[in-house]
Amino acid sequence: MLAVETNGLTRCFGAVRAVDGLDLRVEAGMFYGFLGPNGAGKSTTIKMLTGLLAPTRGSMRILDTDLSVPDAAREVKRRVGVVPEDLALFDNLTAREYLTFIGRMYLLPAATVRDRCQELLAMMELDREAKKITLEYSHGMKKKLALAAALLPNPDLLFLDEPFEGVDAVASRMLRDTLRQFVHRGTTVFLTSHVLEIVEKLCTDVGIIAQGKLVLQESMAEIGRTGTLEERFLAAVGNGQAEAQRLSWLEE
Repeated sequence: MLAVETNGLTRCFGAVRAVDGLDLRVEAGMFYGFLGPNGAGKSTTIKMLTGLLAPTRGSMRILDTDLSVPDAAREVKRRVGVVPEDLALFDNLTAREYLTFIGRMYLLPAATVRDRCQELLAMMELDREAKKITLEYSHGMKKKLALAAALLPNPDLLFLDEPFEGVDAVASRMLRDTLRQFVHRGTTVFLTSHVLEIVEKLCTDVGIIAQGKLVLQESMAEIGRTGTLEERFLAAVGNGQAEAQRLSWLEE
C-alpha cells in the first residue's frame, strides 16, 4: 500500500509555482526523507498533504484515501501526526493542557490521553516545567511539545517538517530512537530536514525536490552504491548552488 501518493500535484501563488506537477510514491512503512534547498516547495507540499493548503491542481492520496473526499479525509486525519513548519501552539496552555486538548481532538479515550501524556512529557523532559505555559518556553521546548503532540495519537503516518531544528543533542538522539521504533511497528515517516547526516542515518528512501519539481526519488541503499547522499543531492539540485561565493576581503 502507498502511504503517500500524488499525481501532478501543483500549488501556485500568483504567477509562482511553489510545487509543480509533483508525483510522489511513498510505500507504507518507509522512513522517507523529503529533501530540497530553501524555497524548493517542501513545506508547501506537506501543507497540502495534511489539508492545511488546497492544491491548485492534481490529486493526493494518503493511507489509500482520496483527500478530495471531505468525509474520508476527515477520518484519515485521525491516523496522521504532524509537526508543521509553523508550530502554532496555544501560548496560554501548559504542556499537559495542550496535549490533553490534542487528544480530545483525536477523539482518544480520556485514560489513553492521560497515560500517553505522562509518558510523552517525561520522554521530552517537559514534566519538569509542568506549571509553565508554552508562551514561556524556549524554541527547543516548543519543538519538543509539537513532537509529543504528533506522537500522541500513535499515528500510522507522521509528517515531520524539520523536527530536529533547535532540539538539543540528547533530545535529538532520543527522538531518532523513538522514530525508529515507530517505523519498526509499521508507521510511515515523511521527514524534511536540511541535515543530510540525519537523513542518511534514518531514512530508507529519499525524494529530492528543486524549484517545485521532483528531481530524484531513490532508496538510500541505491544511493549508497553510487556515492554519498550529499553528492547526489548537489548533483540533483545543481552544483552551482553549492559553489561558495568568495568574499573580496579574504583574498587580500
